[in-house]
Amino acid sequence: MGELVLRNVEKTYGDGPKVIHGIDLHVPDGQFTAFVGPSGCGKSTMLRMIAGLESVSAGDILIDGVRVNDLQPRDRGISMVFQNYALYPHMSVAENMGFSLRLSGASKAEIKHAVGRAAEILQINHLLDRKPRALSGGQRQRVAIGRAIVRKPRIFLFDEPLSNLDAALRVQTRIELAKLHRELGTTMIYVTHDQVEAMTLGQKIVVFNKGYIEQVGAPLDLYARPANLFVGGFLGSPKMNFLPGRLVAHRDTQSVIELTGCNERITLKARAACDVGAELTVGVRPEQLAAVTPGLGIGANVEIVEHLGDVSILHACLTGSNQTVSVRVDGTASNLDVGSPIGLALTVSAVNLFDSDGYAIAIANETQAVAATL
Repeated sequence: MGELVLRNVEKTYGDGPKVIHGIDLHVPDGQFTAFVGPSGCGKSTMLRMIAGLESVSAGDILIDGVRVNDLQPRDRGISMVFQNYALYPHMSVAENMGFSLRLSGASKAEIKHAVGRAAEILQINHLLDRKPRALSGGQRQRVAIGRAIVRKPRIFLFDEPLSNLDAALRVQTRIELAKLHRELGTTMIYVTHDQVEAMTLGQKIVVFNKGYIEQVGAPLDLYARPANLFVGGFLGSPKMNFLPGRLVAHRDTQSVIELTGCNERITLKARAACDVGAELTVGVRPEQLAAVTPGLGIGANVEIVEHLGDVSILHACLTGSNQTVSVRVDGTASNLDVGSPIGLALTVSAVNLFDSDGYAIAIANETQAVAATL
């Protein structure tokens, strides 16, 4: 078992400001949960409180129903994998992995079996006799994970474990971590500032910002329906485009929105839960815009083209404003040069609306299409 419950958890350093503000969270047994957010948002501090490396100023942390606030880290049934690996340089891989078991008084046979099993899972059997200095960064990280596995914890904690690896190795190690979770079925909590890691690894994502939780949910749910502007802008690469607008009319089951930055209108084939005249923000993902023939759709001029191979990202300035938007197009598109005029059309239903305070506005019949009336 490895259920985690946080009840109104707070953290304050001395007489300084509060850095964690009344966090409530439930992580079921066996779930892979990603804590994500910008630097300084409180995600690593929260992880360290769960581990027992930071004290809790207020609230309760429960693991399998037991309050662990006052328990030492070794008594909480957790294992933590750090960013810097923290391997003993004078010990072999096998000795590093089995060190905690040796401290706990396990027999040599028990240690050998546990280390062998972990090495088999991580495919590092051939490295057991080497010292850390003879390993690559990715191999060292697998040793650090293996050291956590041999303890058979109820909860694994990962604190940005891939940040020291190069891009290709991060992708490979992400896949290995996903396989590891599937094989072990143990609760895992993974802290990262990389929203791609959070989206690809997490069964559930917890978005932190300034010591608060902004939203909790499945990756695709948060991507498609962010609770506020912060979540919409943080998840996604490139981030969601935000266009200022105003609701100008309700027509039966439709809503008409004027994009105030470029004096164009869009009609939602659904009814937005706000009053006529309300100022709002329209959130549009780069893949929800299509580049069309100039003169159609919303007028714009191409400013920058980023060629990524299978796709290209256009950064275009809307005609009549200084508003820049990102558009994802096919990587083979060859007629979109810097400075050239284009039209932009909404082609899918998944636009988002946010009120003047930055919170999501409900849209009835969200599965219906959105049509550009331009």
